[in-house]
Amino acid sequence: MRSPVLPLTWHLARSSGRRGLQSHLLAAGAAAVGAFVLLVMVAATLGSGERADHTAWRTPEPAEHGTAVQALATTYVRHQPLAVVSLAQLPGRAATEAPPGLTAFPKRGEVYLSPALAKLLRELPANRLADRFPKRAHYGTIGAAGLASPDELVAVVGRAPGDPAMSRSAAQDASWFDEGQAARAVVSGFSGGKPTMFTAFDQGAALLGVVLLAMPVVVLASAAGRLGAARREQRLAALRLAGATPRQIIAMTAVEATAVGAAGAVTGALAYGALLPVLAEVPYGVGGWYTGQLWVGAAWLAGIVLAVTALITISAVSMLRQVATAPLGVAQQANPRRTRMIRLVLFVAALGYIWVSTGGGQLKPRDLLVLLLIFYGAFWLFGPWVVDRLGRIAGRFARRPATLLAARRLSDDPRGAWRTVSGLVLAGFAAGFFSVSMLGSDGAQYRDQVAVITESPVAARHAAAESRTLLDRAGVTATVTVGREDDYDNLLGGSPGVVARVSGGTGQIEKAVTALASVGSGHVPYTQDYASASDRTVTDRIAQVSTATLALSFVVATASAGLTAAANVLDRRRIYGLLRLAGTPLKVLDRARVRETVLPLVVLAGGTAAMGVYGSYQLNKLAGATINTTGAVRLAVCVAVGALAMLAAIGASRPLLRKVTADPARAAD
Repeated sequence: MRSPVLPLTWHLARSSGRRGLQSHLLAAGAAAVGAFVLLVMVAATLGSGERADHTAWRTPEPAEHGTAVQALATTYVRHQPLAVVSLAQLPGRAATEAPPGLTAFPKRGEVYLSPALAKLLRELPANRLADRFPKRAHYGTIGAAGLASPDELVAVVGRAPGDPAMSRSAAQDASWFDEGQAARAVVSGFSGGKPTMFTAFDQGAALLGVVLLAMPVVVLASAAGRLGAARREQRLAALRLAGATPRQIIAMTAVEATAVGAAGAVTGALAYGALLPVLAEVPYGVGGWYTGQLWVGAAWLAGIVLAVTALITISAVSMLRQVATAPLGVAQQANPRRTRMIRLVLFVAALGYIWVSTGGGQLKPRDLLVLLLIFYGAFWLFGPWVVDRLGRIAGRFARRPATLLAARRLSDDPRGAWRTVSGLVLAGFAAGFFSVSMLGSDGAQYRDQVAVITESPVAARHAAAESRTLLDRAGVTATVTVGREDDYDNLLGGSPGVVARVSGGTGQIEKAVTALASVGSGHVPYTQDYASASDRTVTDRIAQVSTATLALSFVVATASAGLTAAANVLDRRRIYGLLRLAGTPLKVLDRARVRETVLPLVVLAGGTAAMGVYGSYQLNKLAGATINTTGAVRLAVCVAVGALAMLAAIGASRPLLRKVTADPARAAD
């Protein structure tokens, strides 16, 4: 016998009228936004890993029977890192394979540049950049296989094995700041190595953003699945009373929600694919992206589409317990949806576990991500319980009709009220987490200094005289001093060498670095950028991820609140109509809607923001950094913007409230 589920579902969907179509379109739009946001963040995470792999060849991996010498040095131009990979073929050894991005191993004197560096060489005067490399009439080009980003600055220079730049003293343990920026080894190829300092942290930071965004997207999908919930409950309760089985009701709801969710998720996936070239222009870490790096692949694409569809379907089906077990109560709207004390118990247990786990401060980043997920899950359970209690307390002390109506709505349907504010409440955690981002040394005490390392204090005195001559010839005003072993207040940090204190700003400092490239032991001259690179790389990534996560969190939370507010108006048509017939002014109904949002928002968003500050404190402690106390202003701005966005989203449904109550007798029927 043919099942009547599909024909009946199609018939009910067609006969639901304009309001039913509006609910379906809103749900599909929410699914599209959720799928798009998840795909973008997953793409950034996977792409960051691929970009890091593209930089691993630059870090020399020692080989027992090596065929060439490889040295990595890092210099800076316009405050951006420039990786200089020097290569020298050892005589009498087998030919060394070409490094990634090159067609052949570079010969002595050959220079290969990344496209971005070649463009910069044409823009800047030679005495600021080009003179740091061997003079060539033509430069080779490094292909995409050897670059993490089209904006990356990389140079590959062919040298002789005895060149000063290839010596141990030039690229290894010469300065306190060399780790991750300078290295040397005898190599046999370029298949080993580890990602450079400038890309190694990118994937972890992007993954943190994914975790923090996951729950707001779940909230949005949940809101989409419950659009038109009250109308659907009434319709299904009537079918249940007419003889439909629970299995048929669940199947009808699942089919309808799956179709709407799949249509929206596929639309979001198509938008992601179409916007890949635009997304590739958004800088992250070392710069923009190659488009292929942001393609997640068919498996991830299908998985996220299915996940968003499943979330919407589960959200829609989860409301059917009352319909299946007590259809008469649903039809008469006689069952208040209370919450149980077990939610509080589970929340306290989860907080206790997080507190104990983070007490030692010796957690890996992966452990912290797991704890974030536990926290989100605990708050998702705890939120409705708090809303229920707030409604009861507010109802007991209410002195105005709007407050009384809001309190009744909160206690009658705490889960529905929680869904309205949950997106922003959970986004408050991200705001609190990132408002006190990690601090590191910015190297300000080394401003305007250029350091040159020498082999010995005696060589430093000769280097000082040579440096004064070269700087004067380059037109750079500077004071050159010889570093002392007991002087740790300059860039040398006790190493033998000279320090030039340059006047005139960034341009003059770059001229000084270029002019002094031939001085010293072969270690490239370095500046404040070199000294602060390690700390700044981490804090910059955190700042970039925080900005993107906060922006997307508030967008998703606002969309979720707007959808839920509009759906609540449509679901409560009958209640609003009855209240209007009883003489309740429209202004009172609107104030009640605002208050049932503001009450839980003030209490819960404050709690999650405080939890976010605590989570950031633990991460800062793990990294050995301190709390940014000035972030309180940023946190206040985030909370204010989020609250205004929430109120704006609710206010956007005010015309809909006016429309559904324009004929209260019809609405109440």
